[in-house]
Amino acid sequence: MIRRAKPHDAEQVAETFNASFETLLSFLPDLHTKEDRTGFITEIVPRDHEIWVAEEDGRVVGFAAVGAETLGHIYVHPGYQGRGFGTALLHKTMELRPDGFTLWTFPANEAACHFYERHGLSPIEYGDGSGNDEGVPDVRYAWRPTQSSAVASRGSSGQ
Repeated sequence: MIRRAKPHDAEQVAETFNASFETLLSFLPDLHTKEDRTGFITEIVPRDHEIWVAEEDGRVVGFAAVGAETLGHIYVHPGYQGRGFGTALLHKTMELRPDGFTLWTFPANEAACHFYERHGLSPIEYGDGSGNDEGVPDVRYAWRPTQSSAVASRGSSGQ
């Protein structure tokens, strides 16, 4: 189930965020404490992002932080990956931002890049790391529904 986050979800959102940094994003330098990351995702990010959560059996297992024209963050708890929660959150973002959106990730996060490309996002800009705190090369993806439908219509016409 995908729903808008409520204040009582903050602890589980932070748990998902921190678990991702501790396991899946181990290629990033460890610049912040767990407490810093918790404060960032529960206090700073919600100021200008809508937080949506994926829930299973009453437990928050993933979240998306949706900005005006960006998907600021999307994370699924490592123990719940590969079960469609990320796809559901991404589709919710597409529904919320039907004119399109962009997001940043790291090429070193190959699984994320494959995930975004599989769902119709395209890389539009590469950075050398000078634009992020971690100093790690990054990539900006865009989802533009007109591009996706143009690709789909070309594919269905046999071209």
